[in-house]
Amino acid sequence: MRIGRLDIAPSLHDFVAGEAVVGTGLNPEGFWRAFEAIVADLGPRNAELLARRDRLQEQIDDWHRAEKASGRGHDPQAYAAFLCDIGYLGDQPAEVEIDTWGVDPEMAGVAGPQLVVPLDNARYALNAANARWNSLYDALYGSDAVDAAGGAEPGPSYNPIRGDRVVAAGRAFLDRHFALDQASHAWVTKYRVERGALKARTGDGGAAGMLRPELFAGYTGDPAGPATVMFRLNGLGCELVIDPDHPVGRRDHAGVRDIRLESAITAIMDCEDSVSAVDADDKVAVYRNWLGLMLGTLETTFERDGRRVERSLAADLDYLDPNGEPVVWPGRSLMLVRHVGPHLSTDAVALDGQPVPETMLDAMVTALAAKADLDGRGRIDGRAARNSRAGSVYVVKPKMHGPDEVALACELFDRTEDALGLERHTMKMGIMDEERRTSLGLKACIHRARRRVVFINTGFLDRTGDEIHTDMEAGPMVPKPEMRQAAWLGVYEDSNVDIGLACGLKGRAQIGKGMWTMPNEMAAMVKAKIAHPLAGASTAWVPSPTAATLHATHYFAVDVAERQRRIASRTPAPTEAMLAIPTLDPGRELSPAEIQRELDNNLQGLLGYVVRWVGQGVGCSTVPDIDDVGLMEDLATLRISSQHVANWLHHGLITAEQVRQTMRRMANLVDQQNRGDSAYEPMAPDFDSSIPYQAAAELVFSARAEPNGYTERILRQHRRDQKSRSR
Repeated sequence: MRIGRLDIAPSLHDFVAGEAVVGTGLNPEGFWRAFEAIVADLGPRNAELLARRDRLQEQIDDWHRAEKASGRGHDPQAYAAFLCDIGYLGDQPAEVEIDTWGVDPEMAGVAGPQLVVPLDNARYALNAANARWNSLYDALYGSDAVDAAGGAEPGPSYNPIRGDRVVAAGRAFLDRHFALDQASHAWVTKYRVERGALKARTGDGGAAGMLRPELFAGYTGDPAGPATVMFRLNGLGCELVIDPDHPVGRRDHAGVRDIRLESAITAIMDCEDSVSAVDADDKVAVYRNWLGLMLGTLETTFERDGRRVERSLAADLDYLDPNGEPVVWPGRSLMLVRHVGPHLSTDAVALDGQPVPETMLDAMVTALAAKADLDGRGRIDGRAARNSRAGSVYVVKPKMHGPDEVALACELFDRTEDALGLERHTMKMGIMDEERRTSLGLKACIHRARRRVVFINTGFLDRTGDEIHTDMEAGPMVPKPEMRQAAWLGVYEDSNVDIGLACGLKGRAQIGKGMWTMPNEMAAMVKAKIAHPLAGASTAWVPSPTAATLHATHYFAVDVAERQRRIASRTPAPTEAMLAIPTLDPGRELSPAEIQRELDNNLQGLLGYVVRWVGQGVGCSTVPDIDDVGLMEDLATLRISSQHVANWLHHGLITAEQVRQTMRRMANLVDQQNRGDSAYEPMAPDFDSSIPYQAAAELVFSARAEPNGYTERILRQHRRDQKSRSR
């Protein structure tokens, strides 16, 4: 479809004209004319910023080569001075204070878990949106967070021993955070609401009230025998569900059948790292799901355990406050949308025959869809349903390199708002602190977006991939597992919090931490991930609704606002501390077995992910590692693996033939790990005809030449080839 200088794919044109603009007061031609002007003006500037990245990388490569030739060891201070000289680093403003209006409390004041899910998968998107409230009992019973010893193992039917252990853990949670003044919740036989306070009767005939009465937040049903009781701590709700007729409630002295926790306070609907969208039809599927979330109409049906399951968006919760007055609790996660990075283009729309920057298309179409929410047109179960009650659109911007790219993103948002008739700064910005140039210039990045920023988030995975690629010429990197102990990482994680607090994000915007990548290892997560709120992070990413509920227990335990108050007084580390490159120490030689083990691990994970991305169009999945431990893989983990192999290949720790032999062996292993998938197409033994295998090989052998070490160009090309073959 031709409009002005634009050629628009028919499926995208029809979606905008027949669905997205309906009810907005806009017309399709006006929408596309405005987009044409945006791309014509801002597209060349985007291209120049990308070209500048390439020029800077060439200068950094030359500097490392010269330093190695000189025989001098790495000097972070000299390196920092060099980066300033070439403009990779710029001057940081002395004082920055964000000035963002219209921010929902889920972003500004309430600390809690954050889900990130692929927006091309309606089931996952609905699961995430509905993960605002989840069963603590289910999360404990269905995961390894509860010990299976002593006959408490899960099985195909209900195990009462395990169930009793779950209930005991739930009562311990209540006693820890919502204690009664003269009893344990385990002794309660009946709850009641009396004159605005929660009272409990115990098995010995005693009575108890709450040790902290202000934590009682409301109830439903008869105050003499409520159906639900709501507590609130650190801004999060905890709901007792009382039903003595339920199978679980019948076994409980107080008739409690469940404890539900407010879990995923926010959810990122992802167009980027977890999505395999390579053409116009794929993009329309992504956009259509986002529109359905904004309208409240998104639904899906699927088979589970031989039965048909229908899923739609959850309604808000109608409650009575302690005094019996009606109150509504949000029933869904506050949803953000993550656009693709500025380095990608799409031929879903072409300007003068050339593909347009995909992030610009994302901005216009997702904001257009969000007008349904801004205009109050969302409905669930026949009643009004809002995503942002404050009237904002929350956009996560990834893969930006430094403040100039942030400034261009802000101008893109300005132009989008003007085109759609939105008030200035309606579109809020989440800055992904996942590229080194952004980490080192984070304060300046926040300054450029100070009227929009509502979120900064460290991304260890992409940050590591960028570290390897940027300093490729510095030397061979340490084995991948050692990256988590690298000196720069701790400084990076702390610096993000320090700068966020210094720029006034406390109580006004999220400071976030990255993903737990082992979705089946919940006991380990419960032990480890409390470190994120303790570090001053008001949110952290989790891989599933179950993980969100278990991680939510950390935010009941930790007052993040108080932690941030204490952290704000510490002295930040100097910038050059982040420039300690994680290369192998001089004189350290890895054994052949260590090298092969690392190569096996990298290539097995890479192949396991690529075969699904290219072969099946699955952008994010739990991939068994070399030890059959399920790891959540996306483009960020792929970037690390491909760059790490390329680094060792470049510095002679491994050979090209060794890589090829290992790839063939690991492809056979991956085929075996996927033998239960009826839709899976094996890579072996005909490797030459396997498009996913060829994609994996190109990702490794072309990794040094790929700008910033990104993987999308190769993946998209081969996915298109796979789709053509499958037609």
